[in-house]
Amino acid sequence: MITIHVNNKAVKAKPGETLLAVLRRNGIRVPTLCHLPELNPTGACRLCVVEVEGQRNLVPSCAFPVHEGMKVKTHSARAIRARKTIVELLLASHPDDCLYCVRSGECDLQDLARELGVRERRFRGSTNQQHVDISSPAIVRDPSKCILCGRCVRVCEEIQNVGAIDFIGRGSKTQVGTAFHQGLNISSCIYCGQCIAVCPTGALRETSHLKEVADALSDPERVVVVQHAPAISVTIAEEFGMRPGCDICGVMTAALRRLGFDRVFDTAFSADLTIMEEGSELVHRLQNGGKLPMLTSCSPGWIKYVEQFFPDFIDNLSTCKSPQQMMGAVIKSFFADREGIDPDRIFSVSIMPCTAKKFEAGRPEMGREGRADIDAVLTTRELARLIRLHGIDLSSIEPEVADTPFGERSTSGKLFGVSGGVMEAAIRSAHFLITGEELKAARIQRLRGLKGIKEARVQIGDLEIGVAAVSGLANASHLLEQLRQGRDDIHFIEVMTCPGGCIGGGGQPLRLDDQRLRSRMKGLYQIDRDEALRVSHRNPSVQRIYAEFLGKPLGEKSHSLLHTRYAPRPVTG
Repeated sequence: MITIHVNNKAVKAKPGETLLAVLRRNGIRVPTLCHLPELNPTGACRLCVVEVEGQRNLVPSCAFPVHEGMKVKTHSARAIRARKTIVELLLASHPDDCLYCVRSGECDLQDLARELGVRERRFRGSTNQQHVDISSPAIVRDPSKCILCGRCVRVCEEIQNVGAIDFIGRGSKTQVGTAFHQGLNISSCIYCGQCIAVCPTGALRETSHLKEVADALSDPERVVVVQHAPAISVTIAEEFGMRPGCDICGVMTAALRRLGFDRVFDTAFSADLTIMEEGSELVHRLQNGGKLPMLTSCSPGWIKYVEQFFPDFIDNLSTCKSPQQMMGAVIKSFFADREGIDPDRIFSVSIMPCTAKKFEAGRPEMGREGRADIDAVLTTRELARLIRLHGIDLSSIEPEVADTPFGERSTSGKLFGVSGGVMEAAIRSAHFLITGEELKAARIQRLRGLKGIKEARVQIGDLEIGVAAVSGLANASHLLEQLRQGRDDIHFIEVMTCPGGCIGGGGQPLRLDDQRLRSRMKGLYQIDRDEALRVSHRNPSVQRIYAEFLGKPLGEKSHSLLHTRYAPRPVTG
């Protein structure tokens, strides 16, 4: 360790680390708009400038390495004046529509203007007047609000390995856009929404389905049903000032009923259903020489990624639909038949942590007889807006349980919300399907945590199975390249598009950091630890739907309703 002096106080630091990292570790906040902790610094926005003794100019703390004895002033008059000027210059050409912007109150630029005391417009430039791209089924891109911080470009390229957007043009004409200025709908975008999660302004946002849902709720002829994904109950609380990772599943269920939904279902039920189908598919491939390694198919951004960039692995994908789509399929078949409801009257809503689920719901193969399985998808953020719109106070609501027949779930179903959870749940049930016995140690520690690639060897009867859990598509790409080069010791791979899994999805509450992500993960692990029903194959409601309707996993009816096929998808832009 070395010693530096910050604001006349001695501070310990590691040789070579950046000054910004040292400052943050010691509780000194220096603003930045371009910095992403997990990526190498660019120093593009210059808001993190500080004074360093011996340096003539202010230096960007995000890219300046510490050295023994350096003396730093983080909030000198000169540094504050420079930061304020930068923000004023950004605002000079920024649209003045904060009252209408979806990010108002959660905008980094707005916060910095308030923090730095920007109360009048000193500089005036021509306001950005650029075309809003609404071509995507999941993401709206408004270039007029872009401040060229580059966060979205870096996440798309370095974390997700997609590169759908980049800097184009030069000088004052520079902007962030797609190839040839075409729409996101014909780009390589996988709709994961990680660009939205890191955008500091309203330049990127999800395509809203709130109007469609509101219209359905007000239509007396509609039967409006809703499902909520496993990760939602441990993230929605953050939108209302509660601690990260707090599980408010029962309160959320009650709130959804107050909003007017006729039935409230838990997607963790269909996650259990997915495990029955996917676990059976894995066992069938292992025992019958099927295509290995089998790749999970629950994450729609990942599916589109394979279709576009790794079409040679399409046959490795599980044919199972995602839990969202399985739930949609059984709602408009089994549930409709049981309740005597015309499926065309059902309006099926899902609440998801993922913007790509909006794209998935619109895929032509995700429906039957011209009828979509899912009619509208709301993100966690959209649900929070809907709750606020209706004046519902979550602190005053008593918890309620979800509706039958799709409200009962195991903790394995809840684990779908975190990277490694699908794999852990699948192994528990695959062990039973192969051996007839329960896995003694249900918790598989090597598959837990936030590491990008996690691998384990699992003994199931006479079989030793190599498994891997991956989150973030750059990590997935790395593993797939190993498979292309002949690696053959892995039999089953779970891939989550977003780092950390659904708890870090593109539709989750904004301003996510590592601590919040870990709290969300801990919340799901605590549910798995504390509850008794921990395996999907023991879920009584899952057993009942097979007995009354589906027959058996991989049977004719379940295959027709719950499975699909994928095909190569050329990228045109």
